[in-house]
Amino acid sequence: MDHIFEVVVAGCGVAGLSAAVTAAERGLKVAVLERASQEDRGGQSRYTEAYLRMKAIDEVTDDFETYLASNVGLYADPELMAEMSTGRENWSHVARSLAIPDPEVIGNFADHVPATIKWLQGLGVKFDFLPTQFLTKTQPRLLPVGGGAALVDALAAQAEKLGVTFFYHTTARKLLQDERGVVTGMLAHQQGHGHVRFGGQVVLACGGFEGNPALQSKYIGPRSVYLRPICKGGYFNRGEGIEMALDIGAAPSGDFGSYHAEPIDPRSSVSEPSVFIFPYGILVNKAGLRFVNEAPGTVDAWYERITRRIYEQEEGIAYVILDQRVKDIPNYRLGIRTDQPAIEAETIEALADKLGVVPETLRTTVDAYNAACPQSGTYDPLNVDGMATTGLMPPKSNWSQPLDRGPYMAYPIISANVFTFGGLKVNPVGQVLDTDGEVMPNLYAAGEVIGMYYTNYTGATSVLKGLVFGRLAANQIAGGH
Repeated sequence: MDHIFEVVVAGCGVAGLSAAVTAAERGLKVAVLERASQEDRGGQSRYTEAYLRMKAIDEVTDDFETYLASNVGLYADPELMAEMSTGRENWSHVARSLAIPDPEVIGNFADHVPATIKWLQGLGVKFDFLPTQFLTKTQPRLLPVGGGAALVDALAAQAEKLGVTFFYHTTARKLLQDERGVVTGMLAHQQGHGHVRFGGQVVLACGGFEGNPALQSKYIGPRSVYLRPICKGGYFNRGEGIEMALDIGAAPSGDFGSYHAEPIDPRSSVSEPSVFIFPYGILVNKAGLRFVNEAPGTVDAWYERITRRIYEQEEGIAYVILDQRVKDIPNYRLGIRTDQPAIEAETIEALADKLGVVPETLRTTVDAYNAACPQSGTYDPLNVDGMATTGLMPPKSNWSQPLDRGPYMAYPIISANVFTFGGLKVNPVGQVLDTDGEVMPNLYAAGEVIGMYYTNYTGATSVLKGLVFGRLAANQIAGGH
């Protein structure tokens, strides 16, 4: 081996840094491999606001476990689900090898959140219930003051203080094994040095594959050409950690054909240029037609499903059409994170021209919507108000007001790939399992590398997943020394 450590961590986001710091606190010799430079380290973690699904500083939301457990794949076999609820020691081979996160993994995840937040507070990270981009929401969201960058900086500083060795411009390529198949380390490519071997127990914390067009096409499909990562850090996530583990027999878990979708303005280069204002207007495709219920409920609970419908449209794009009424909504700018101005025009027809939409079609669409808006009821933009259209397909369930106050405005919206859902199956302490449900010695996973979500993201849990499983993995390794 070129370098011998007790723990080799692939990835320098919150998952990898949590593993590295925890292992170093336990007295282990730790290496962190980061494909980016020191200035760009942190991957997507550096760019996220890091929403945390918590109702208090020491308590997750009431639905934390149930929401995760309810989203472990469609049409699950009820007998196998019942079997999995009896405890791991009673599971059959089939139950052990199911490609889904099991109840004990979800339970242990939830149980370790409060202690993880307390640990971060001890490193100087501050938390608060700050304003979010959601004008309507169903769940509280705790945030680190300073967002994900504050988490990365605090953890990296502590790692350096504890003597963790960082290898920048170093990309994990392949897991090394002994003659019995036990993981012994990792082969990496280091800029200027070529292939370098690192010996030690391995924690894969190098993200999903949202930055890899080949894997996106392979798993999500050819329409993934219309996707782009939510931020520049996402381009570093190319799926090597997942693929190298699958290559040696690791079990897949999570929805490989899906991803966390967020509506963004494709004209913008800023991190997360989201457009969450669409419940107060209508969404039309390139043909000038509505195609979705823009406001079935609170925007935080529904934006992902609506964004997926945008992704299905021609060229993966849609336009939200608004009028001047939107400016009457208190703090309406919170729902618009793009740095690009609205496309404006005095008439619907002129707006259509600017969008490249047939003016007569858009005029007909807006007229049909306006005629279907309710004549009575109480409009309440900050709460679900039941102001629904009548006789319109698709319907609009809330906040239906005519678009008749020019100048009219529009924002283009595409689906960003925030992170991919497919990953590796782990046990409750982050050990990677093989396709027979057995532990793969010396191999751990944390963060996006763990496959946990299907069809719809359980909001504000991904950063916690990285933080918690990074610590779980490191403590498990330390306990074996």
